[in-house]
Amino acid sequence: MANGLDDVVAAETVLSDVDGLGGRLTIRGHSLPELAGRWRYPQVVRLLLDGFFDDLPDNAELAQAIGRSRVEVFERLRPMLPAQVPLDVYSGMRAGIALLPDGDTLTDALLLIAAPAVLTPALLRGKRGHPAIAPNPQADHAADMLRMLSSTDASPALATALDTYLVTVCDHGLNASTFATRVVASTQAGLTSAILAGLGALKGPLHGGAPGPVIEMLDAIEAGGNAAGWLRAEIARGERIMGFGHRIYRVRDPRADVLKAVVRQLGGAGATGHRLAFAETVEQTALEVLRQAKPSRSIQTNVEFYTALLLEAAGFPAEAFSNVFAAGRVAGWVAHAREQQTTGRLIRPQSRYVGPVPDLVA
Repeated sequence: MANGLDDVVAAETVLSDVDGLGGRLTIRGHSLPELAGRWRYPQVVRLLLDGFFDDLPDNAELAQAIGRSRVEVFERLRPMLPAQVPLDVYSGMRAGIALLPDGDTLTDALLLIAAPAVLTPALLRGKRGHPAIAPNPQADHAADMLRMLSSTDASPALATALDTYLVTVCDHGLNASTFATRVVASTQAGLTSAILAGLGALKGPLHGGAPGPVIEMLDAIEAGGNAAGWLRAEIARGERIMGFGHRIYRVRDPRADVLKAVVRQLGGAGATGHRLAFAETVEQTALEVLRQAKPSRSIQTNVEFYTALLLEAAGFPAEAFSNVFAAGRVAGWVAHAREQQTTGRLIRPQSRYVGPVPDLVA
């Protein structure tokens, strides 16, 4: 029986490997600590796409091509960016991406990779009644995303922090959204169709929708002043403690440590430093409460806990956290879609019928 497809191998991939027991993430032969904070996001995009497009340029040219793609996305989708946005920012981003060409060329791929970084700031500004800001094709991808959000150039430290985040979440094995992407790609549908499937899966609170509730948890605990009591009450009600536990990792999520280090670099004596110090206290209390409440399970900090702190420090509201997650993960989705299109078969598993059986007429 394989409800949830636990331990079922559904694809062979060269893209990433998640070692849940060892707490290691490998992306095309590189460990996460090798990449995060050392490779810029466009470099990692090239690493993921290598071999799936014949016309893939070198790193410098690809970064420029991504910049031009941001501009093209903005120009294509500018008419759908009213001063007031009626949709939530995630639905708005998904609707905008659905308007992009559904092809399978490098040009199509780069438009998709650029789109979340362009649409997310534009939609957030629209919800505040502010006009969207056009991309700067010469700017670094993460820095331009922050500039389009705030209308001012971000500090180098903040731009590096967001870039590190995008790299950290760019790919992660055959998670729910990546599997959904590969299923659609296996039908030989275009890249946009496949990425829309990934976006649909990512919206769920058990996947990319979880960082937002981390902020709600921290705010509630800070207001109440009793972390252990609040956490025990949540567990008693059968609620999940957001930012802890993972379907694959049985040890600490390696991405959590990468992002924690980044937030520390942004900290200091200001609001971010205070928030980090408080969050670290909550983290240690939560780990102890979880050990006591669930002694048979190893529930450790996951990527969502420090994602929430980093994106909050970068100026993104909680409602847009999944958008920024998508801005990083879209490179992995595109690579998986191309890998499935070029090397895989139609994904068509079997099910076991357990419903009622009709009476047979003699």
